[in-house]
Amino acid sequence: MSASAKPPAFDAADPLGIDDLLEPEDLAVRDTVRGWAADRVLPHVADWYEKGELPGIRDLARELGSLGALGMSLTGYGCAGASAVQYGLACLELEAADSGIRSLVSVQGSLAMYAIHRFGSEEQKREWLPRMAAGEVIGCFGLTEPDHGSDPASMRTHAKRDGADWVLNGRKMWITNGSVAGVAVVWAQTEEGIRGFVVPTDSPGFSAPEIKHKWSLRASVTSELVLDDVRLPGTAVLPEGAGLRGPLSCLSHARYGIVWGAMGAARSSFEAALDYAKSREQFGRPIGGFQLTQAKLADMAVELHKGILLAHHLGRRMDAGRLRPEQVSFGKLNNVREAIEICRTARTILGANGISLEYPVMRHATNLESVLTYEGTVEMHQLVLGKALTGLDAFR
Repeated sequence: MSASAKPPAFDAADPLGIDDLLEPEDLAVRDTVRGWAADRVLPHVADWYEKGELPGIRDLARELGSLGALGMSLTGYGCAGASAVQYGLACLELEAADSGIRSLVSVQGSLAMYAIHRFGSEEQKREWLPRMAAGEVIGCFGLTEPDHGSDPASMRTHAKRDGADWVLNGRKMWITNGSVAGVAVVWAQTEEGIRGFVVPTDSPGFSAPEIKHKWSLRASVTSELVLDDVRLPGTAVLPEGAGLRGPLSCLSHARYGIVWGAMGAARSSFEAALDYAKSREQFGRPIGGFQLTQAKLADMAVELHKGILLAHHLGRRMDAGRLRPEQVSFGKLNNVREAIEICRTARTILGANGISLEYPVMRHATNLESVLTYEGTVEMHQLVLGKALTGLDAFR
């Protein structure tokens, strides 16, 4: 651009011009997912949230499959083979609707499908991935236990060999999609160390009671997994998924989607606050004309778009094969923390109306309290970065 060229007009929805970094294919993915969410989720999600249910989840999964949103960054077996940036944009748009919808997609694609795709046998991939990519089969990922969240190495779920079979016993907790899943990827202690297993949920001894009375992620299916002498053939084990390396690499892939998704919840809350500030009048004029409100909006916009830039940068690194787990921790720590603060600030602009489900702000804020914890708590990501910065391990 020459020095005399006129810059484009300021865009309040994209103040940094981040869209200029996106390819036409990226924008097409974003717009397609945004349109689907506006049509299929936004008109209903407040009611789902209030009732604490996600009706029609299997239909939603099939629709998401038809969009190519399930396992979309994976290649082959019916998966879309999209870029990391495109997957991230999809996560942002889904979480702008609701964190529960993004969680459905993340657990399906970045945990269950990713585990099978990366660590499974060719037979396991052919059996499960095409149906999961189409949304015909919903998957879940069993790692967290009632007494072992941040310390998965101490899990008590165990698998023992019995002839050519494996027999699994144990409990998993806070499992998204659990009670509607057709297949579960379950991690268990064995005499050979931690191993992953592909568990059809109709196996005798497997059950998944749904967890109720949640005040967060209410438009999401969350369950306990119960394994009582679940007998599996020797072919059920993930052949390449030995040790903690397996589940931790899956978590890193899922955390990447959260880096983007959290900014979707933040964007939705910011937009609600901005629209409200321009129309709500106090003392004879819109509250958006007062300095304190403008300061809040400016600070929210700065953190929102810094977070989107960070997500975009990490996506480009993932596409180039250069993204490290510590960098994912950097993104998850920053973006979820800032998204919660944006939601809280937005609530103050909306005043008492901010607690109403007529607006999305409180729903996003309470959802993000779960997002802050799952896929690694704030403290765990701080310690990951602390170790990377100092070279000293402070986990124990």
